[in-house]
Formats: sequence, C-alpha cells, structure tokens
Amino acid sequence: MERKVIEVVAAVIRDKANIFATQRGYGEFKDAWEFPGGKIEIGESPKEALKREIKEELDTEIEVDDLIEIVEYDYPNFHLKMHCFWARIKYGNLILKEHEAAKWLDKNTLDAVAWLPADLVLIEKIKEAL
Repeated sequence: MERKVIEVVAAVIRDKANIFATQRGYGEFKDAWEFPGGKIEIGESPKEALKREIKEELDTEIEVDDLIEIVEYDYPNFHLKMHCFWARIKYGNLILKEHEAAKWLDKNTLDAVAWLPADLVLIEKIKEAL
C-alpha cells in the first residue's frame, strides 16, 4: 500500500536572534510545537503557499527568504515533505487564529518546547544560524 504523502511549507520567522514558534490548537498533534505554515495548494509555489498560509493563520505578511531544508519525515499515517524557509515579518502582529499559543525563542530556549518530530530535525541547523 502506498503511503499518503503530504507536502507542506513552514516558516522559520526570524527577528534578530529570535525564532517564532507556534503551538497546535487542534488535531492529532494538538499541543505540540511547530513552525507555522501549511499545505501547498495546486498551482502554488512553496513560497506563495507560505505567504498565503501565514496571512491566513497569523494575519501577517512575511518576506520569504532562503530555503533551509526540505524535511522528509515518516509519521505513522503519512509521509511528510516539508519545505522550510527562513522568513521575516513585513507587516502585521502575528495574531493567533488557529494556534493555541506562540513564543519567541532564542538559541538557548529552542529546546524548551516539545517540537513535532519533523520540526525537531531543523533545530540544530537553526541554532547554528543564530
């Protein structure tokens, strides 16, 4: 049986030495921490999808910068392909519309939250960049 592949985008929103993290408020992974983002719709580029998702979820316009990594991760029920980009705020106040909570984390506090397994893959790379 072929595994379902879910292709998503994630924004590592950076403000100087701080990274924005969000806590899921719903679904199978409720309460876990992640980088905000979502599914890529048909006909969208990953960068377009990311701008749209952040606008929808956080009412904020972002500037999408370089690709950090494409994370491939096998969850029990599906395979995740996550395009992760550096991003910065262009306009807006990061208003939580779908998440339970959010935090700005720095190099020393990045390990202080319970990340989703796929997002955890990025933490060391982010620390090196900060």
